[in-house]
Amino acid sequence: MKVIVGLGNPGKQYENTPHNAGFSVVDELAVRLECSFRRSFRFDARIAKTLYEEEDVLLVKPETYMNRSGLAVASILKYRRAEIGNMIVVLDDADLEQGQLRIRSNGSSGGHKGLGSIIEAVGGEEFTRVRIGIGREADNDLVEHVLKPYSGIDRRKMKEVFSLAADAVMCILVSDVSEAMNKFNGIKIKFENRD
Repeated sequence: MKVIVGLGNPGKQYENTPHNAGFSVVDELAVRLECSFRRSFRFDARIAKTLYEEEDVLLVKPETYMNRSGLAVASILKYRRAEIGNMIVVLDDADLEQGQLRIRSNGSSGGHKGLGSIIEAVGGEEFTRVRIGIGREADNDLVEHVLKPYSGIDRRKMKEVFSLAADAVMCILVSDVSEAMNKFNGIKIKFENRD
């Protein structure tokens, strides 16, 4: 079983914000894989299950809020008896330029509290992560930046980024993380007002 976790915060006020990049990508994956999310009170998450390439695939959007994402993820892995190494976590990264992707097969949290919560809860770092660059605004506080809704232009451009990130996850499912790293690391969707 492959478990694909998108990180974000539940609630209308957080939709279309940089911090919900992970949610946006797994939403795109649900469309491509023709499955629907259902609320799981048992795991405090929204979950979609499907079969792809003869393997069970679980899409997960924790509803525990970003900084406690690991609570939902660890419970799901334990219940499903899924290996940590078969998990892909999709998240925002303020240290990457907006529109850039970075895929890694393991590593530290890099200061991302949602990712840190997962690492602590599952007891390891040996899982794939797909980081989506959201950049930083020099004149704004980081918390304000990640929770500020996108403008119309940025929203349209970020849809391209989310689609590209979904392509990367699909590549991991069909092939492996090394192929996805070779193909997608270094790609950047250009934002005209930033270049």
